[in-house]
Amino acid sequence: MNAVETHNIVKTFGDIRALDGVSIQFEEGIVYGLLGPNGAGKTTLIRVLTTLLKPDSGSASVVGVDLIADPVGVRRKVGLAGQFAAVDEYQTGRENVEMVGRLYNLSKAEARSRADDVLERIRLADDADRQVKTYSGGMRRKLDLAASMVGRPEVLFLDEPTTGIDPASRIDLWDLIAEMVEGGTTLLLTTQYLEEADRLADRIGVIDHGKLIAEGTSDELKATLGGDVVEIHVHDDDRALAVECLTRIAGEEPTAQGASLSIPAPDGSRTLTAVVRELDSAAIEPRDIALRKPTLNDVFLTLTGHKAENKDRPVSAASRRRGRN
Repeated sequence: MNAVETHNIVKTFGDIRALDGVSIQFEEGIVYGLLGPNGAGKTTLIRVLTTLLKPDSGSASVVGVDLIADPVGVRRKVGLAGQFAAVDEYQTGRENVEMVGRLYNLSKAEARSRADDVLERIRLADDADRQVKTYSGGMRRKLDLAASMVGRPEVLFLDEPTTGIDPASRIDLWDLIAEMVEGGTTLLLTTQYLEEADRLADRIGVIDHGKLIAEGTSDELKATLGGDVVEIHVHDDDRALAVECLTRIAGEEPTAQGASLSIPAPDGSRTLTAVVRELDSAAIEPRDIALRKPTLNDVFLTLTGHKAENKDRPVSAASRRRGRN
C-alpha cells in the first residue's frame, strides 16, 4: 500500500493557482522529500494532505484512507509539524505534549506515558518540566516534533522542520528523523536545505509554480544533468569574459551560483582541459577550477532557474495564511 497518493490535485486562492494538477505517490516506510522555491506550493500540498485545506479538484488518499470521503480517518493516521513551532510558552514541555496526546483521545495515563517516551526519544526529558518560554529555538522545534509524534502517526508531515535553528540542532533533528523511519514511520519532508534532502530522502519531488516538475531518487535527479560539472571561480573583473568563454564551450550560458560559474562536462576531463585552454587564451586566471559530480543544487537550479532559498528569513502573515511557502 502506498503511504500517500494524489491525483491531479488543484487548489486555488483567488487568481493564484497554488497547486496545478499535482500527482504523487510513494510507499510506506520511506522519507519523501519535497523541494521547491518559496511560493511553489509545498505547504499548500501538506495542508491538503493533512485535511487543513480542501482541494478544489482531484483526489488523494493517505495510507489507503480517502482524503475527501473520510477526513477524520486521515487525521487519525497523520501527524504534522509545521514551519512554526505550535507550542504554548506558558506550559511546560511535558504539558504541551500531553495536551496533544489528549487531543488524540488518549487517556490521561496513556498521554503521560507516551509524552514521557517521545520526550526521551527527542532528547528533551531533562528539560520537560521547564516552561517553554525558556526554550531555545532548536528546543522548540524538537518539542513541536515530539507533539506530532505522540499520537504515533503512520505518516508524519514535516514542513521545513529545521528552518531557523542552529546547525548543531539541525543535525540532531536529522538523526531523530532517521530513527523515526527505522521505527516504521513514513515521512513527507519539505525543505529548502538541499543537503537535508540529499541526506534524508529516499525519493525527492521538485515542485514549482504548483506543478511537480521532476521526481526520483537523489542519484536519478543528478543523473539527468548528464555527467560531471566544471566549476570555476573568477575575479569580478573577469566574470563577463569568463561567461563568454564558457558559453563558447557549452553552447549555452553557464550556471551562476554566487561567485561560481559552472557548465556540464559530458566529456569529463576533456571539457575541463578545454575550459583551462579557453580561459588561458582570454588571459583569465581563475581563483579556483574543479571537475565535480552534480549536486542537488545543480538539479534545483536547472529545473527552477534559481538556487534554493535556504536562508532563514521571516515569512509574511499573508504568505502564512495562503500556505504557499
